[in-house]
Amino acid sequence: MDQTTYASVRNSTAGKKSRIDAVDIARGLALLAMAIYHLSWDLFWFRLVDWDVARGAGWRTFAVAIAASFIFLVGVSLVLAHARSFRWKAIFIRFGKIALAAGAVTIGTWYALGDQFVRFGILHCIALSSLLALPFLRFPIFGAVAATAFVFSMPFWARAEVFNDPALLWTGLATAPPPAVDYVPMVPWFGFVLTGIALARIGKSFGLFDFLARWQARNVVWRGFAFAGRHSLAVYLLHQPLLYGLVWSMIALGLTNSPAEIDFTDNCRMSCSVSHDDADCKKICRCTLNTMKNEGTWVGLLANPQDDRLTTRMRDTYAMCEAREFSR
Repeated sequence: MDQTTYASVRNSTAGKKSRIDAVDIARGLALLAMAIYHLSWDLFWFRLVDWDVARGAGWRTFAVAIAASFIFLVGVSLVLAHARSFRWKAIFIRFGKIALAAGAVTIGTWYALGDQFVRFGILHCIALSSLLALPFLRFPIFGAVAATAFVFSMPFWARAEVFNDPALLWTGLATAPPPAVDYVPMVPWFGFVLTGIALARIGKSFGLFDFLARWQARNVVWRGFAFAGRHSLAVYLLHQPLLYGLVWSMIALGLTNSPAEIDFTDNCRMSCSVSHDDADCKKICRCTLNTMKNEGTWVGLLANPQDDRLTTRMRDTYAMCEAREFSR
């Protein structure tokens, strides 16, 4: 993800090429937005919040905007990294790193998520796009603009059942997209890379990057975003396992309810609401759950929910908590 972001601007003191902090910061801010989205997804996955992160229109728009910003910056970075000539060694090293990372994501999500594993996600798209986009760094700018329009138009006329074959899902032209947690195919996403190339080349012709290169991140906040942007591949690979592990640890340590506990409480309150108001039901059901956890009944009920002795004890505990609540 982390294309080298160099400008052809001489440092006045060292006489060396310097990175453009503004571009690195833009990538760092995109990483922050991605971390917010993934943390929200993890909380939703563990049933700790009722936000519909997986299907909500607002959340889907947020996810698309984040992915588009990353892929757009790939095009910008390609223009900056290879402004004078193609740096082939850097190109293939970068491609190899991203491709290996993409493969690791596929294997890891296949192991963790089963059929929803990442077949062709954002890293896969960036790796392939970084090679396919190279000719557009040298074609006339009009060629990049025309190619952008062509790619963005393809979903409207090029979709066909033949692309439903698993070997062709990377194209993005399938009529039945796979049930993956992250699916970023070449169509239409390659269009964002081309957009980045076209706008960066236009901006470069007007001296935009010479202007941006004069500004440097000086306070700790902007330097932090710039650092993250310079190491975006590492941040991308590490942030979700860390966030997922953090949420899992909170549940394992008893700092918040587990999904099973949330399901129990929801079902309990639904049954309770037939005869009591929600405020009372919330207290009764919390009392029932906590009592069962404290006496060890809860663990046994989870392991064997059909055990008559345990289900009877659960009903007795509920009746006790109900009586206690209304005896006050």
